[in-house]
Amino acid sequence: MGVYANTVSITQFTITGDLPKNDQFQWFSQKLSDRGFQSIENSSEESSEGWTHVDRPDDAVFEAPSDFWRDHYVLFSLRKDQRKIPAAVLKSHTAREEGTFLSQHPNLRRTPKNKREEIKEQVQLRLLIKCLPVPASVDLVWDQRNSTLTLYSLGSKVIERFEDFFRKTFEGFSPVIIHPFARARLLLEGQLLDQLEAANQAGSDSVVAMIRDNQWLGWDFLLWLLQRGVDGEGEYGVCHPGHFAAGERFSAWIDDRIQFQGGGEEGGIQKVTVSGSQDSYLEAISALKSGKRITSATIYMEKDENPWKLTLKGDTFGFASFKCPQVRIERDATVEEMSEREAVFYERMYLTEQGIQLFDSLFATFLNERLTEAWNVRLQTIQAWLDGKVTE
Repeated sequence: MGVYANTVSITQFTITGDLPKNDQFQWFSQKLSDRGFQSIENSSEESSEGWTHVDRPDDAVFEAPSDFWRDHYVLFSLRKDQRKIPAAVLKSHTAREEGTFLSQHPNLRRTPKNKREEIKEQVQLRLLIKCLPVPASVDLVWDQRNSTLTLYSLGSKVIERFEDFFRKTFEGFSPVIIHPFARARLLLEGQLLDQLEAANQAGSDSVVAMIRDNQWLGWDFLLWLLQRGVDGEGEYGVCHPGHFAAGERFSAWIDDRIQFQGGGEEGGIQKVTVSGSQDSYLEAISALKSGKRITSATIYMEKDENPWKLTLKGDTFGFASFKCPQVRIERDATVEEMSEREAVFYERMYLTEQGIQLFDSLFATFLNERLTEAWNVRLQTIQAWLDGKVTE
């Protein structure tokens, strides 16, 4: 699911480091080309990794602005080709070679260890040459306006590979994942920011600690959003800068799929998933009353009859199955001047940024309650809902 797909999964990062003041195109061109992807189809190499064009995944030379430059966006892909020999195939061919070796040395009952290793390496090399490498690519969009990079994947291994390769390519720059606490820092200022820092439960500034020790942000946010939607408080106002004007109204609610996690009666971690459109939310209420936390949920947002949908990972704030309104490109003189794929890209970015602006407004509204005395009132309302009481 790449940048052009209607439904994507994304992880966002802030990029630390200062871009050059002049000749930025030349700088990006050189950096990306220096670590461009190298094909291994006609070699025996086991794997190869490097940057490629999004529109032409076999092209790794970034010579022209049209290859990867879109106004303030830099668009490219990380490609990895991997040859992999099935373990059963390697074992079978190695056994045959060992059998041939023993038949030539009747005085030996077993193949010596060093010889076994040598045979295995030779067999592996021979089989690798016969295997076609399997390509895998992930798209990236680097927004230079706000030093934000969007990676179109949620896979932990993909994220690790990207972070490592990015640092090697752009020395002095570092991608820092925008986890819940980091996103809250970006949205708040003044006294609310001070309140947030005071609520930080992490013992260090490492990303792992910030995510692990501040899971309360995701838990409380999803609980808050669920209760408000059930009780008819699903309307919000835009309060974060972006394409929509401040104060514009939109709706948001949780439905379809909610995942809970908590301690079971016999100890250990127990997971419960509630799927399908909910009416009275009895299963969800039961899970919450037993002490479980919402760890993931499908969030719907709607504005001017345009829908956005995503499954939020409460611990990392990764957006899974993020679906925006359908891209509609009207063919006019503007489209004639650019390729259709470029037009689709700009429209996709526009709709994605709108959805993220609505989500950030939603999260900022929550933070304004969570970090003030209003949270005590909200907790009473949540408890009344769990107890089946009608609140006025």
